[in-house]
Amino acid sequence: MLREILKTAPAEFTQHARNPANSARIGGKNVVFAPAYGSPFVMDLDRGRRFATLQDFENFIKLAQSSPWFHHSGGTICEPTDVPVNKRHLDMVHAHLTLSDRYVMGSVTAEERSEDSIDMARIVFGSEFVDENCVILGNVNVNSPLVWDGTMTKSLRAYARANQAAVIVPFILGGAMGPVTNAGAIAQSLAETMAGCALTQLERPGALVIFGTFLSSMSLRSGSPTFGTPEPAIGSTVIGQLARRLDLPLRCSGNFTTSKLPDAQAMTEGTMSMLAAVHCGANFILHSAGFLDGLLSMSYEKFVLDTDLCGALHSYLDGVRIDDNALAVDAFAEVGPGNHFFGCAHTMANYETAFWDSEIADNEPFEKWEAAGSSDAATRANRLWKERLREYEAPPLDPGIDEALTEFVTKKKAETADGWY
Repeated sequence: MLREILKTAPAEFTQHARNPANSARIGGKNVVFAPAYGSPFVMDLDRGRRFATLQDFENFIKLAQSSPWFHHSGGTICEPTDVPVNKRHLDMVHAHLTLSDRYVMGSVTAEERSEDSIDMARIVFGSEFVDENCVILGNVNVNSPLVWDGTMTKSLRAYARANQAAVIVPFILGGAMGPVTNAGAIAQSLAETMAGCALTQLERPGALVIFGTFLSSMSLRSGSPTFGTPEPAIGSTVIGQLARRLDLPLRCSGNFTTSKLPDAQAMTEGTMSMLAAVHCGANFILHSAGFLDGLLSMSYEKFVLDTDLCGALHSYLDGVRIDDNALAVDAFAEVGPGNHFFGCAHTMANYETAFWDSEIADNEPFEKWEAAGSSDAATRANRLWKERLREYEAPPLDPGIDEALTEFVTKKKAETADGWY
């Protein structure tokens, strides 16, 4: 029955950005990177771990906007805990729509907050355009195991009603919200996601929806979650095949880690889960940058390190190009046997674009690195995120739209008392 209902869901769609040049396709062979989502804490090397504020939230939007490697501005990059719970969605969506010109995610924590998010998008894009095009996503989670509650179903229906996309995602922590075995967790994930996706089609046949999954493991000695482990990674590859059978866009995996610092553990676990995401054919990869502490903390340094990895993955996903320049026949003729290519015409013509160039890695000889202060990657990332924030410039926005957004937020906040839970 679910498979029949899901036949009306599109296999691919465009999410439009405020800057049309940043609009992108979701589905097919397309891959979209978005920052991590939902952390109540932030951390950096200077001030350590602390509750996130609206300023932190805005900083991460600026960092994402400053990087060429993100397609998406994200959603609740971190929870701005200095703003009332029932009003913070207004500030978050406002920040995304003004500080970034990429496409965005809205609130899902209540039906009215989802509707507020969509209404703010209408102010920016125009009601008629939003009625016919996707401009905002809502990331909706199942209460695993096997529970779809009223809050989440009302939110996903609000997005479907407005012709906007819902991302349907179970969070299955093996041994807690699902079985410890991969096959059982995959079967559970399939059932929960299909049910949620079907609800969007029952609300509005043809509604845009993304098939999502979030598999994770846990330490069976302590009960603590573990991320970036091999079992969920291989599980993601199976989920990718199942999503393709349903002909739905896929959200899968991300840059996951339980490390408390931007260290070797963080990058090892994060790289394993990110590679699983791109290898399984994920189209929308949330949590691509910043994830630390089992998603409890967004790290400024980790965000920049992960941004660098996203840059590498752009080249990785580009594959091997085949044309006359790539085959380099003229270079072989010029260099000949036993010589080197360093100064040949082909190398000189391609040297600026031949290889991806990391902003974080130190590739200098040991002595030069030592003389420059022997800094590690986290220290270099610390310098880079500060530099990016100093140099950030907000993308242009029509003053009338900016004013209308501010008026909407101010009016909505004045209508209700502050709620902190």
